[in-house]
Amino acid sequence: MLSKKVDLNRLQEADTVLTPTYASRALSTDVPRYELPQEGMEPRLAYNLIHDELILDGSSRLNLATFVTTWMEPEVRQLMAETFDKNLIDKDEYPQTAELEKRCVNMIARLWNAPKDQDAVGTSTVGSSEAAMLAGMALKWRWRERMKKQGKPTDRPNLVMGINVQVCWKKFARYWEIEPRYIPMEGNRFHLNAEEAVKYCDENTIGVIAVLGSTFDGSYEPIKEISDALDRLYAENGLDILIHVDAASGGFVAPFIQPDLEWDFRVPRVASINSSGHKYGLVYPGVGWALWRDQEALPEELVFSVNYLGGQIPTFTLNFSRPGNQVVGQYYNFLRLGREGYTRIQRVSQEIALYLSDQIAQLGPFELISDGSELPVFAWRLKEETNFTLFDMADRLRSHGWLVPAYTLPKNREDLVVQRVVVKEGFSRDLADLLLKDIRQALQYFAAQPGYTPKQRDNSFAHL
Repeated sequence: MLSKKVDLNRLQEADTVLTPTYASRALSTDVPRYELPQEGMEPRLAYNLIHDELILDGSSRLNLATFVTTWMEPEVRQLMAETFDKNLIDKDEYPQTAELEKRCVNMIARLWNAPKDQDAVGTSTVGSSEAAMLAGMALKWRWRERMKKQGKPTDRPNLVMGINVQVCWKKFARYWEIEPRYIPMEGNRFHLNAEEAVKYCDENTIGVIAVLGSTFDGSYEPIKEISDALDRLYAENGLDILIHVDAASGGFVAPFIQPDLEWDFRVPRVASINSSGHKYGLVYPGVGWALWRDQEALPEELVFSVNYLGGQIPTFTLNFSRPGNQVVGQYYNFLRLGREGYTRIQRVSQEIALYLSDQIAQLGPFELISDGSELPVFAWRLKEETNFTLFDMADRLRSHGWLVPAYTLPKNREDLVVQRVVVKEGFSRDLADLLLKDIRQALQYFAAQPGYTPKQRDNSFAHL
């Protein structure tokens, strides 16, 4: 018998290096994972090495968890590749890219019914998170100035919002030392309403955050009703509280398929709006938009004039250098699609969402909590006791490549587990039918195994 001596050191090192296969002829050493290699490699080898590893990622087209755009036309992809190297902040050196940003801001301002008698007040951002923080800062600065004029303390600001807000608002409250007043879910109310919003307001409230398109179920919060309630509060108590609309998803949906819905600058108390160009704005990840009603809504102290590469540049973003290609992609979409094209795309997405939600509701064990009639997003729960949970269903679908998240709702409805689908450009009726087929197969699998033990998982939505 031949004895084999195990090289423990070699085994321990195996987890710290990448060993290429078909590229190995041109590589004489392993590739380290967590430190710079001593020597470089040929471009094609580096490409193959990384490309092959990324195969392990899920397919973005089958990711029904994400709101982010996963498909764009070849022409705009080429434009964006050509403008990766343009620094958007350098408006003196790249004036035409800056002009495209200005055009986008004005187009969006008119889309959201900003006053037409003045230039639009807004900026592109890296995404809705940065845009939200800029808008939140403006609310705090305006509140603080008002309190100072009244001779009142400014050390206890608060912000009123539903518990369903995106995590960026929780970050904003913590970073800028603001008390977050989260309104919990109750019963079948899964977002903020007017009655609850005014209960949480006082003279230290810098504003109310209203969400046009909740990430939990795709529903719209009643922004006009919240504004009317705040009007009554002002008449009764003199509390003049403004609204910021987090339209990260709905800002590029409602104007096209629900044009009569009053949620934007038509509502007088709406001081600012943010949205994600990389969600239903149909651009690849990396662009958001923040707009204010007028110059008064954006305090001058937040706008900086920077002497940069020979020019005085006004800037009021948190980030500085960033590529201009996402703005170019947004402008391309505006020209390419126009109002008619955006309307057609969002309407088709909604029709597919309504079809898919209706079919899922007919499968037996599922009950809808939203159906896609607002955002093309819907969610469902189990309406009866079964031998599987929605976490099990998510795992079964993942084995077919689908990413359909299951998660628990937040405070006061932690007992409720739901599953959600986001329908957007690139998700066709054919793909919807394939998803239905795989859901039916999963149900058949669980039915064939009555002894199956359901999974119980602490699965917070924030982990998505």
